[in-house]
Amino acid sequence: MNHAKRQEIFTRFRAARPHPKTELEYRTPFELLVAVILSAQATDVSVNAATKILFPVANTPQALLDLGEEKLREHVQRIGLYQTKSKHIMQACRMLLEKNGGTVPQTREELEALPGVGRKTANVILNTAFGQPTIAVDTHVFRVANRTGIAPGKDVLEVENKLLKLVPDEFKHDAHHWLILHGRYVCQARKPKCPQCLIMDLCEYPEKTA
Repeated sequence: MNHAKRQEIFTRFRAARPHPKTELEYRTPFELLVAVILSAQATDVSVNAATKILFPVANTPQALLDLGEEKLREHVQRIGLYQTKSKHIMQACRMLLEKNGGTVPQTREELEALPGVGRKTANVILNTAFGQPTIAVDTHVFRVANRTGIAPGKDVLEVENKLLKLVPDEFKHDAHHWLILHGRYVCQARKPKCPQCLIMDLCEYPEKTA
């Protein structure tokens, strides 16, 4: 795919959704951190349902530690892998208090040192909470980047690096939100909704649906 096509694709994404944002509900960087940890292999809807009850009770590292892991598990038990996620969240709370004064760090290295935080989660925090032009590659972004030809790659890191290199700078901050939402609602895994796609004429996927 050439530069002109990518420019037009993201121009259309921006025109259709000028201010994209995560569908996870949060008010602080710490709330976002907890929500993103919980969202692994789970839907944003299920996470929001849990945090809507959890955050009014405990939404800081100290408050969650005071709540305790057993009570945390009760709040998030309908989310997949909730036991492991609860353990990671409690460990992360301790680390944040011990090393960061209870605040969420703004560097990839410090974020990835937290239990339950990998590269994708760190990218989401850096981008969404702190405005850095990172691109988080989840299953939706990976699929859309490969299927359309925007930034094909054999693994998530290759796709991330290609997107960072190939997406025009003016679109980088919002790129992963546009790609996630496009993959979630239009360019779906089993049957993409090509007739409803605003970039169908630019997409290089050879098996478009009718």
